[in-house]
Amino acid sequence: MAETVHSYCVDSRPEQLQCFLQDQSRVVYSGIDPTSGSLHVGHILPMMCLVHFQLHGHQVIPLIGGATALIGDPSGRSTERPHMGEATTHNNMLELSAAVEKFFESSRDYVSKRIPSVDASYAPPLVMNNIEWFKSLGVLEFMRVAGTSARVNSMISRESVQSRLNSQQGISFSEFSYQLLQAYDFLVLHEKTECSIQIGGSDQWGNIIAGLELIGRTCGTLDRAAGNLDRAYGITTPLLTTSSGVKFGKSAGNAIWLNENLTTVFDFYQFFMKTADDDVGRYLKLFTLLPLEQDKTKERIAQTLLANEVTELVHTAEGVKRAKMITRVLFGTDVSVLNAEDVLGALAGDRRLFTISADEMFGTTVMRLTVSHGVTRSASAAKSLVAMRGLYLNGRTVDGERRVQPGDLIDGRLIIVRAGKDKHAVFSLRA
Repeated sequence: MAETVHSYCVDSRPEQLQCFLQDQSRVVYSGIDPTSGSLHVGHILPMMCLVHFQLHGHQVIPLIGGATALIGDPSGRSTERPHMGEATTHNNMLELSAAVEKFFESSRDYVSKRIPSVDASYAPPLVMNNIEWFKSLGVLEFMRVAGTSARVNSMISRESVQSRLNSQQGISFSEFSYQLLQAYDFLVLHEKTECSIQIGGSDQWGNIIAGLELIGRTCGTLDRAAGNLDRAYGITTPLLTTSSGVKFGKSAGNAIWLNENLTTVFDFYQFFMKTADDDVGRYLKLFTLLPLEQDKTKERIAQTLLANEVTELVHTAEGVKRAKMITRVLFGTDVSVLNAEDVLGALAGDRRLFTISADEMFGTTVMRLTVSHGVTRSASAAKSLVAMRGLYLNGRTVDGERRVQPGDLIDGRLIIVRAGKDKHAVFSLRA
């Protein structure tokens, strides 16, 4: 899973990290900037790295960047990030901290089912926030610690800085200094918790190196000959793209969130169900704890396996159950096997569920229902859909004049409407 390992120690090699980890339990951290109040699927990879460290008895620290988010990381950006207000950042910090805690709670249940031999008492994550040390840190103190140890020629040589220096917009001083802030995080965690390993995406390489250099210059005064020099390592993970080159986790320009209020369990499940055949084997290795031979599973079956595993990892087994129920409701052909209570339970809070009055249910056409509830864009679009026989009621095509009859209701309570290939709605009769 790791792409690159770096240590500031003299003559360091990647195999040194393996010996370092086998020697005793270590502390590992990965940063998460609260640029929003939710995690998205791009966060799963670094957090799964932390889960793997947990499984081997190490302490992990998901670090919320409550302070650094106010500056903005230039890594991977061609322009400066819009500055967020302190109130927005604070709210994001609170929501993101809760989201991280929830992920690790869910992942623990997931782990216990796949690896029963794992000690149930393995260390829970220590969620921290760098606002804890930056809020009271004076600029002079920061410059004495981080500024005097930094070398401008090294800072300028970072890829993230070079790409911006060569751009039309250039780079602001605050963004240029961002690497010192992240380096200071690593130093503080190293001193407070004996944290010795940082994990980040490959675009974080320069920032991670800055932290290793700061630790080396600040803590490297011990007797080298006696072997007492502290060690610190950096690990980067690849920035994921699909086989077609699209950034992983982006769907029509929208992120796939781990927060069910932003991305429903069904949409989350379907995102992985739609994984390209060229990508599914790689994702099974990265996002699940299944044996490696599982990535050889036949096409489409592999997608189902991936969707089941990652949905359970994030949304628990109950989330998988709900996603499968909604899949059967929306894509099944035999509505006679459906139970209204199960359908409504699975769709609770889903944007596809509409509760309407009897007057609306029976007093208007199916076509008009799709327009009034946004299932189709407009009346003309709905008419075109009907002309192409693309409007369905409970799995059967209907014409533009078709109204819902009491006998259409599933369990006397609801109907399922499909507009085109993948636009669905469930209309429930208000009690």
